[in-house]
Amino acid sequence: MPKAFASVVVWLRYLVVAAWIAAAAAATIYLPGLGSGEALELGGLLPEDSPAIDAGERSQQLFTVPLTADTAVVERNPAGFSAETQEAIVRRAVDATTQEGVGDEIRFALPILNTRELFPGSKEDGTTAVTHLFFPPEVSLTNRVELAHEYADRGEEEHFAGVTGPGPARLAQFEEIEDALLFVELGSILAIALVVGLTYRSLGAPLLTLAASAIAFLVASGTIPWVAERLGAGIPQEVEPLVVALTLGIVTDYTIFFLSACRRELAGGATRVEAARRACTAVAPIVATAGLIVVAGTFALVVGELEFFRAFGPSLALTAAVSLAVSITFVPAALGLFGRAVFWPSLRRGDDVPADEERESATRSGLAERLTSRPVAAVVALVTVGALAAAASGVKDTELALRLGSGLPADSEVQQAAVAADQGFAAGVLAPTIVLLEGEGVADRQAELASLEEQIEEVPGVAGVVGPRELPVQAPAGVLASEDGNAARVVTILEEPPLDSEAIDTSRELDDRLPTLMQEAGLSGTQATLTGQTAIAADTVQAIVDSSALVGAVVLAINFVLLALFLRAILAPLYLLAASVLSVAATLGLTTYFFQGLLGHSDLTYYVPFAAGVLLVSLGSDYNVFVAGRIWQEAGRRPLPEAIAVAAPRASRAISVAGIALAASFGMLAIVPVDGFREFAFMMGVGVLLETFVVRPVLIPALVTLFGEAGAWPGRLGPRRIASRAPGR
Repeated sequence: MPKAFASVVVWLRYLVVAAWIAAAAAATIYLPGLGSGEALELGGLLPEDSPAIDAGERSQQLFTVPLTADTAVVERNPAGFSAETQEAIVRRAVDATTQEGVGDEIRFALPILNTRELFPGSKEDGTTAVTHLFFPPEVSLTNRVELAHEYADRGEEEHFAGVTGPGPARLAQFEEIEDALLFVELGSILAIALVVGLTYRSLGAPLLTLAASAIAFLVASGTIPWVAERLGAGIPQEVEPLVVALTLGIVTDYTIFFLSACRRELAGGATRVEAARRACTAVAPIVATAGLIVVAGTFALVVGELEFFRAFGPSLALTAAVSLAVSITFVPAALGLFGRAVFWPSLRRGDDVPADEERESATRSGLAERLTSRPVAAVVALVTVGALAAAASGVKDTELALRLGSGLPADSEVQQAAVAADQGFAAGVLAPTIVLLEGEGVADRQAELASLEEQIEEVPGVAGVVGPRELPVQAPAGVLASEDGNAARVVTILEEPPLDSEAIDTSRELDDRLPTLMQEAGLSGTQATLTGQTAIAADTVQAIVDSSALVGAVVLAINFVLLALFLRAILAPLYLLAASVLSVAATLGLTTYFFQGLLGHSDLTYYVPFAAGVLLVSLGSDYNVFVAGRIWQEAGRRPLPEAIAVAAPRASRAISVAGIALAASFGMLAIVPVDGFREFAFMMGVGVLLETFVVRPVLIPALVTLFGEAGAWPGRLGPRRIASRAPGR
């Protein structure tokens, strides 16, 4: 089958190359591109079965005045507002709610001032005002932010006025991604051109790699929104930079495998057509298996709880599928067309493998031969596993948060407005946590409610409480008690930013202690639930943690099945996957040590460990397939120790180049000035380099030696194991 496939692709090389170029042009002209829609609404980031969201919906039904908003205008004058300015701030909020024109799309504006430090959590006197803006549900995120800016512009020019909150932060992240995307693409292209060009000392190799990557990206970026439109699904804005990185990384990886195999064939005297056919025969089965693992692994994200990941999964899977198709057809077809020209000027007719490559291969062979000794392999495996386990120890300190606003650059308006609010109030004033109380006549039980408020104030991390015992002077009557008296609300201001891990921890502690606090306050027969942005963030992080177990199990199961089919073994895939899991744990631990320890971040962006872990396990299987497949192939011709000594060094050079290119591609995501992308870039870069230089060339050969031929159980290593020729032979 591999021979037949290779023969057809190379025979139809002119048609294959022309067809892919035409497909890329058609996708660009006729299909919608990524980034053509609006920013994904906040709802896509939240779990559908969140108790906090349910409580928020009940609160909206029970009370006519909302208390939780995703958009706020912060005004600040460090020297203090005059009485006239404070009156103007309140009057503007009233006018925005009642006037015709722009204000008719603002359902309600709730101003909070720190005048005379009367509002709980105030740090100063008369310096800061936070106006929460509430909109009808049909107003889009983009329009909400535009209306908020128009509202802010109607204030006095003498003091600072800025828009912030989860909604504006989400839109600001989208804009930062759009602004940085061109630089991500250019940086990735330059990095890959440099790595591939220096490796093969040619101009044609990087040009072929980038041409294949460009075709795959154009086809994928047109196909993804086309498919999503027909399925009625949204596409997160974070997808486009990842599509760039994943396309360049996967196509570069697989192209390098084809280039290495074809170069050796050409150096051995084969014609360009024969070299391309032999390279495709040898490499295509391994690349196809590795690619299918990436496709299936990324698609497994659809079993996650959040719409965000259910949209992520198919997008990345489609990207991987297109990249795989281009790699196993366009690349060998192009090699059949251009042959030695791809490697000019380093490889001319009659040239053999360069001397420096032979020396490098000899060095790797020396290491591989030492790893064929079981005592040496045992020591190497023990030391390597110990080092990875030590790195993985950082996982226990990993904290997750949404980091919508705090993850933006310090000079962004969203961040500046949040800092201004924090200077005048406790940080939690931007998104208070609401305790919703439901029970017969609960709003009339003033003494019990006052007692509950006092106890909530004692919870660590709570800056202040507003309940039925007191109201801000600006709040309309009945805002904290329902008309029928059967529901009440207690507004809790937290000390930390509402979507950061410290606030989430406080929300969880309050939720855990609520039953006891209710009983001590004499409200044991009343139902109490939390809502607000922090409580929803806590549910979101928990949904991620819960999803990670299910998605991880699905990804590992897919990897195991495909590895088992490829190797025709059960034991070997188990220890290969165990090595991958340990590598991912070490990578997450190092990411935690770097960002939370060295840089002092309080947490990591909630989706980073989840998405990066899935990608690392799936992409690591590329190298599993390539290294283990090469060893299995050689074991069909010689004893296993000799197979390791021969196959491991031949595979490791291509893997080293591919790994550096893949790490560089994902590393360029750090150009996006959003903490989540920088964390993702770090985790992917470190993870790929660990796989490239520690796990695959050192740990895997050591494990293969230790398990010996038992790794092939229930089969055996023999001349019929894998029929295709080894890459590069």
